[in-house]
Amino acid sequence: MSPIETDTSRASTPDQIRDRYDVVVVGGGPAGATAATLLAQRGRDVLLLERDVFPRFKIGESLIPAVVGTLERLGMIEKMSASNFPKKYSVQFFSGSGKSSAPFYFSETETEEQSQTWQVLRADFDTMMFDNAVEHGVDGLQGAAVRRVLFDSAEPETEASARGVQVEMSDGSKREIRSRVVVDATGQRAMISRQLGLRTTDPRLRQASIFTHYRGAVRDEGIDEGATLILQTRDKNSWFWFIPLPDDTASVGVVGQIDYLIQGRQGDPQKIFDEELALCPGLTPRLSEAEQLFPVRVLNEFSYMTRRPAGDGWVLAGDAFGFLDPMYSTGVLLALKSGEFVGDTVADALDADDVSGGRLGSFAPRLLEGMSAFRRLVYAFYDQEFSFGRFLKKFPHHRRDIVSILVGDVFDKDFEPLFGDLATMIDLPNEPYRVPMQSSERATATV
Repeated sequence: MSPIETDTSRASTPDQIRDRYDVVVVGGGPAGATAATLLAQRGRDVLLLERDVFPRFKIGESLIPAVVGTLERLGMIEKMSASNFPKKYSVQFFSGSGKSSAPFYFSETETEEQSQTWQVLRADFDTMMFDNAVEHGVDGLQGAAVRRVLFDSAEPETEASARGVQVEMSDGSKREIRSRVVVDATGQRAMISRQLGLRTTDPRLRQASIFTHYRGAVRDEGIDEGATLILQTRDKNSWFWFIPLPDDTASVGVVGQIDYLIQGRQGDPQKIFDEELALCPGLTPRLSEAEQLFPVRVLNEFSYMTRRPAGDGWVLAGDAFGFLDPMYSTGVLLALKSGEFVGDTVADALDADDVSGGRLGSFAPRLLEGMSAFRRLVYAFYDQEFSFGRFLKKFPHHRRDIVSILVGDVFDKDFEPLFGDLATMIDLPNEPYRVPMQSSERATATV
């Protein structure tokens, strides 16, 4: 059951699509829908293209409170409040022995308006976001696959500028649509960065996940009913998420290093999932009477980053820009915030008549600072000798800093004192993410 009635009939049809726009956004998920909506609010002609047809299944259901500000800008808060998405007030951690930490309540650092968020069915949430973009004046087209970005030169030694896209419509016909800017929000497909060879992976965060949904799992009561639970297995080689969803369902998944969870094991993914579940005493009682709703699915969740966020006439948003381990449920936040930063940056660039890569990528340092805070806390979690309880016993004044990161309040904030003290206990990355912007790295290929 959907949280609200959705209406994809408002989306455009192929014969309504024009041959030229200010901006073409490729990918209709949260990042693309956010960028498109904000650009339309600034008076720009925007085409939003999605190769799938909504609703479609997507993992990554847990939102953290910092999404609220972006959702307010998009006009989504009233729709979220009218949904049946469970409200989320906290995150709680369970050790390998099954012992729970005290909940990290968002109200410890946030105002009343941002002290809660939601657990969402992504099929419904993403449809709501796409429809909202159309309501704000975006031309939205589903079932439209972008086959290549059009550059003004195919010569490898030439600095090429994006000029639009070639789209294959649902009936198999192809069209070229021109634009001043192309926003790549194609998720982990990462259309531009893959084909231009811009992706780099984090060798310490090569994870895989196996996941499914359950009905009838045991939840906590009261304000803790909608909490995200992070539960370690006994040997700390893997961890589970438990995310309450509408209609008495829950998303449950296990995450571990790919060479442990997948490559080093015999048996099918369901067998591996069941074996890891048996090692998780904090979770097994919650699922003892629950019904598994569909066969497990598997994802490789390598953390990666792009070497360039933008080029002349093109810019990356969401997972097309970078992907971070799902440990702290940051995926939708980073999609929304990157979409917001990109939408604002592209609008300003068009106003200034400057769609150079340097101008379009100017948002990246701010986004990367926030991503670096998450990344370092992910490293802390995966250190088998580390314990948040022991750390906070030694450094109790950092509890507020940790909660700030858990709620997603990571942009324009200095966490160096926190990470300086963390580095006395564990091995952390020495440097935050950096993206080079040298002109010699401009896009030089047609994709």
